[in-house]
Amino acid sequence: MSATLQDYQEVVGPGVIDELRVLAERVRGRTMQHINSTAVGGGVAEILTRLVPLLRELCIDTKWDVIKGDQAYFNVTKAFHNALHGKPEEISPAMFEIFRANTEMNFRETNLTGDVIFVHDPQPAGLVLRKSEGGRRWVWRCHIDVSAPQTNVWNFLREYVERYDAAIFSMPEFAQQLPIPQFRVAPSIDPLSDKNKPLDRACVEQVLDKYRLDPRRPLLVQISRFDRLKDPLGVIDAYRLVKKRSNCQLVLAGGGATDDPEGEQVLREVQEAAAGDPDIHVLLLPPFSDLEINALVRASTIVIQKSIREGFGLTVAEALWKRKPVIGGAVGGIKMQVINGVTGYLVHSAEGAANRIAQLLRDRRLRERMGENGYQHVKQNFLLTRQVKDYLLTMVALDHPDESVVYLT
Repeated sequence: MSATLQDYQEVVGPGVIDELRVLAERVRGRTMQHINSTAVGGGVAEILTRLVPLLRELCIDTKWDVIKGDQAYFNVTKAFHNALHGKPEEISPAMFEIFRANTEMNFRETNLTGDVIFVHDPQPAGLVLRKSEGGRRWVWRCHIDVSAPQTNVWNFLREYVERYDAAIFSMPEFAQQLPIPQFRVAPSIDPLSDKNKPLDRACVEQVLDKYRLDPRRPLLVQISRFDRLKDPLGVIDAYRLVKKRSNCQLVLAGGGATDDPEGEQVLREVQEAAAGDPDIHVLLLPPFSDLEINALVRASTIVIQKSIREGFGLTVAEALWKRKPVIGGAVGGIKMQVINGVTGYLVHSAEGAANRIAQLLRDRRLRERMGENGYQHVKQNFLLTRQVKDYLLTMVALDHPDESVVYLT
């Protein structure tokens, strides 16, 4: 059962909930529609699963639709994803045609019902061609790091993006030169979801026993899709450097997503790199393993997110919320969450990660201080109620396109 606004009030206080009700009243009677590329797997689906019920409780009629695509299409969009993050990719004219053809198919089959349509990420971006039907506001919500995209892919995508009424990016560094308004909305976590709610010790111990993890030794954990941009092989390299000094364990745990065809190959590479070390636990978790993920993070000594590109990294906020210090790659949205030396450490290499891990393993008080700082940082900035507020404010702003200040009186 989804949590209610009253449940969130106990976490964030009554003032936050009252503010949401005031904003919802300003846009009442209008329909919000979200469209993305997968219902399960990845941060976008995870956020929408929890966001949509809250918006509905605020009496905002909210729909969520998922586009269709075959393997060839998702191979193309994965290549686009990597290229937009700045990773060199060979993009052929045929790949652009596959994207256009799939866009045309979804163009015909997607039922548009929203007064305001939030289209998430590049995969469904072409649906904006239906804007000519009129009567709707279109918002492109970009969750990825497009600060240094591969030029040919961004120029292709830009032709769609410029047709929107507005674009949303997770941080200012991702913004582009566009002829439309741009807003900053950071992603968020749900403190009451199975992945983040408090767990009793028995539940945590049960998960440790299931995966044969030793509760008496330090546990390093990275929770991520098996994706090269998450650098799981670099995490193994860092762990091996630490292992020379500390008898620790490593967990690399994650699941798959229907729009990420590279996952199986990366998983095999990680399994091969981990072979022969019983203290490296590579876990392919099925969908809806949120309680197990929660338990693994709560059992951890240090959480790692050594991404080499990152739009935001919900796993960082999830770890900080559980009062765990985080060693994170100094990229993208991780830099919004890991305040260097305060909530964790930002690193640029396996060697740097290893040195910071070793430092934290030696200093329990430092871990505890960073953990408390991280918890407060997430509570103030990255909880779901704040993202609900930002989406409502976006709807209000779209009603006042020529005003720099809108008074909610």
